[in-house]
Amino acid sequence: MPSTPLANGGTPPMGGGERTTVTTSTVADDKPGISMMEQLVPEITTHALSYLDYPSLCRLSMTNSLMRKAANDDNAWKALYHKDFTLEQDGITPVNGWKEYYATTRAIISVNTEFFTIIRDRALQAMARLWLNSDYVKCIHASGELFSGYNEVIQSWQLCFNWEQGFDFQVHTVRTRILTDMAWVTMKAYLNVDGGPFLITNVFEFHNGRWHMVHHHSSVMLIDDQQVVVH
Repeated sequence: MPSTPLANGGTPPMGGGERTTVTTSTVADDKPGISMMEQLVPEITTHALSYLDYPSLCRLSMTNSLMRKAANDDNAWKALYHKDFTLEQDGITPVNGWKEYYATTRAIISVNTEFFTIIRDRALQAMARLWLNSDYVKCIHASGELFSGYNEVIQSWQLCFNWEQGFDFQVHTVRTRILTDMAWVTMKAYLNVDGGPFLITNVFEFHNGRWHMVHHHSSVMLIDDQQVVVH
């Protein structure tokens, strides 16, 4: 019977000797069946994913199971949160993880932006939908007037929208904080280039699948020991 060539080009020994097992040589660092992503240490993976933006990280999670695992890594979402929002919350541990915290923060900022769009458009019905219909909601305008309860709050906005002067805000230094079904946003706002800034705090509560405003407080800032009167 003719001899059968071995994988390395040789031939097996003749006769009844012990069978020889031949293996092909491999590179020491190569691990069959393991992808390059799996071979990376977690710190390197997190660093690599930190260069992705929110849409890219979401798309990555839909490619395959390995990418889904990498894209859902809590450290990756924490790094993305710090890049897109603020480092001020580095010490917190979100109850449902950084991915959900990031998504909720985006939702809160979107609602907060909608609030200023409603003011600019003087859309009273939209403002009425934004606020929670409850007796405990409160609104403190920059004039210092306090309005308590849903009806009073909406009436106060109706008075504001009836003014001839328009409202076109420039908002800066937006910071959010979320605690399960409650969130608050702090920021600086400017009515126009010449006007000085004032401070705003908006508080939202999550009810029936969406965020509602329950508290708005705006106050003038002190510049050179003088009040900047907005309205």
